[in-house]
Order: sequence, then C-alpha cells, then structure tokens
Amino acid sequence: MPSAQTVLGPVDVADLGRVLHHEHLLSLTPGGWCCSCAAAPTDVGRAQVELAVSSLVRLRDFGVRTVVDLSPYGVVGRDAHGANIKLLADISLRTDIHVISGTATYLEAFSPSWALQADIDEMTKRFTADLAQGIDGTSIRAGILGEQATSLGAITPFEERCLRASARAHRATGAALITHTTHGTMALEQIAILEEEGVSLDRVVIGHMDTHPELGYVRSVLDCGVNVAFDTIGKQFWDFRVAPLPDEMPEGEFTKDAYYRADVTRADRIAELVALGFTDRILLAQDMTGSEVYLNPDTHGQLGYAYLFTDFVQMLRQRGVNDRDLDVMLVDNPARLLSLP
Repeated sequence: MPSAQTVLGPVDVADLGRVLHHEHLLSLTPGGWCCSCAAAPTDVGRAQVELAVSSLVRLRDFGVRTVVDLSPYGVVGRDAHGANIKLLADISLRTDIHVISGTATYLEAFSPSWALQADIDEMTKRFTADLAQGIDGTSIRAGILGEQATSLGAITPFEERCLRASARAHRATGAALITHTTHGTMALEQIAILEEEGVSLDRVVIGHMDTHPELGYVRSVLDCGVNVAFDTIGKQFWDFRVAPLPDEMPEGEFTKDAYYRADVTRADRIAELVALGFTDRILLAQDMTGSEVYLNPDTHGQLGYAYLFTDFVQMLRQRGVNDRDLDVMLVDNPARLLSLP
C-alpha cells in the first residue's frame, strides 16, 4: 500500500481522507506572519498550538483527516531553521488529524540569511535531507516539497536557484512539488524551469492559480500537464507585501497594496474546469493565516477551516459540481501527490 509521510511517521494514503493541501497551522495567531516564531514550545509556541487545535476541531465532521502545512523557512509559522516543526507533531497528536510538512523557501525578501547565502547544491542537500532524514536535526520528516515561491511578475536569481534545488530534491526522493505563485504570475516560467530540471510535471502543483485574473491563463498552465491549486478559498480580501515592512514605520498616512478575489469567481472557474474534464488535476485549500482572517470576517473569520466545506461547497454544488467531483479534488488528487515511492 502506498504511504505518505506525516510529522508522526508514515501512514497509508488510503487513511488520509479529505485533505486541505495548503495551510499554515502555526500562523493563525492574530497579527503578522509570526516570522520570529519560537524554536521551542515557549509561551508563543503554546499559543500557536492551542489556536491550531481549536481551529481544527470541526474538520473531522467534514471527513478531513489530513492537513498539509506548507510553511517555508522563516515565514508563515516556520522559524528560520525549522526547529518549531515539533509543534506540528503536538498539533497532530492532540487533534488526531494527520499533519504533513512541506520544505521550501519563500520570496527572496522574506528568506533567512542562511538560505540567501546557500548555493544550489547546499539547498538541494537541505531539501533532500528534510525529506529523507528530518528537519533541523529532528526525526520529523517533510512529506512534500513546497510552497516554493516566486515573486510578482518576476523570478529572482535566488528564487530560481531554490526552485531548481527543489526540483533536484524531487528527483532524488520522488516527493511531489508545490509552488507559490504571487497572484498567479510566473506559472509558465516556473514550469519551464522545472521541465529543464527533469521534473515529472504530473507531480507538480502550481499554487494560487485561483488568484490569476484570467481563466484562459489557468487553462494554459493545465495544458502543460501540471496540477493547479485553487487554494486561497475564503481569502477574498487581503493585503499583500512583496517585502517586509520597515523596522521603523513613519507615522501618518501611507499607501498599501490590497487584493480582492470573490469566491463566486473561484466557484465559477472550478465548475467550468470540472465541466471541461480537469477535475483530476485540481486541488482545494484555504491558505488561512491570522493576518488575513480579520479582513474576511464572513468567511475565515466566521467559519475558519469549516468554510470550504459549508458555504463554498454549496456554491460548487449550485454550479453542477457533484460529490464525486469533490472527492476527486479533496481525496484522490492529494492522495496521489502525497504518495511516496
């Protein structure tokens, strides 16, 4: 029986149930992305665990047995070296939900200094060791690569180096690879790099394609043979940053970038892609973090992780997406990608 690697060890993929394939369990605390997360279960770590446990409690009612935490080094709940990976094991034990960890770096501006200084061979070695041995000297192994990130309308040399390293770790281990696109941009460029590195494209998920403004572009990505993620469901409003805020913010008025993507648009597009026969290459998640929950009081703020399985599933059913389609996107597709050789 094929197995998937969770933070508590391998499990049969048949036991994964429904899967939220792109989440950040240690970034649910209000405020910023917890970039200075504790490396051990201090008060901050305990608060992160308690909030994650309380947030996950309803998921089993909807058949969810697995959550994939795709937090890159240094942001969205993962500390610079990954020592707080132990907190994910605590969450899994307390909720009886499988937690699978990714391994990746994020946008260059947010990445830790060790990653910025590493060459491609060092990054490949790090990702491969995270999958084969354990993260930051622990026995807790990653079960997938990602979310490996590229910038808004650009891929920096650092981001290309890390994407290539992730591709080489994929070839060494067979683990699937999930990317982060910033507002859906650079997806085709990501695919071109991965093809150059000999990646099996059916083992690739191009992330955040529900944020791209054009469905035709999403179709062109699917035509390459990859999987795509509609993984920011419920995140209709958010502020986005392509660099950290300055240490000293000047007082007074300032301009910020914000984004809006209606869930009805997400539902329309998923229904159209399902009707076109792409069901077996779509994955669903919410990418929920505390820094954005307050901006979405009617979705994440009201229902948390349950939102996808209540309101959003109802939208899909109203558009002709049936229960079998939902099982393919939430059970079969993640199980295929999380299966390890």
